[in-house]
Amino acid sequence: MGVLLGFIDIRDEVQRQAFTIIDQNRDGIISKDDLRDVLASMGQLNVKNEELEAMVKEASGPINFTVFLTMFGEKLKGADPEDVIVSAFKVLDPDATGFIKKDFLQELLTTQCDRFSAEEMKNLWAAFPPDVAGNVDYKQICYVITHGEEKEE
Repeated sequence: MGVLLGFIDIRDEVQRQAFTIIDQNRDGIISKDDLRDVLASMGQLNVKNEELEAMVKEASGPINFTVFLTMFGEKLKGADPEDVIVSAFKVLDPDATGFIKKDFLQELLTTQCDRFSAEEMKNLWAAFPPDVAGNVDYKQICYVITHGEEKEE
């Protein structure tokens, strides 16, 4: 259960960072102007007003952090996210074995982007121990990230 809480903490931090990036004017509400600005910063300069309105209308009211979290959670409950996460791992698995070497995964998670701490790595390996050859079943990790519990074998 500890690694699940670790993933939840990481996901919460990512959500906070995403909200802060999107809330360009830092007023605590994501507006059409915020969306236009963040999309422009990513190179999408000609977004139509109707598209922005449709994005904002996905929420039941003003998009504050709580509404953003609800919307984020609803998007994660669909069938798509697990496939997307597995596909990302498959890039690291050119032989399509369903496994990644523990040392390689640990190096990535501790040296890239939002780096895992030693404690987070310890929790990860406790929840998803590598096999005797040092292989980690990334599909199991993806399942837990998207469903919140281990899949019954």
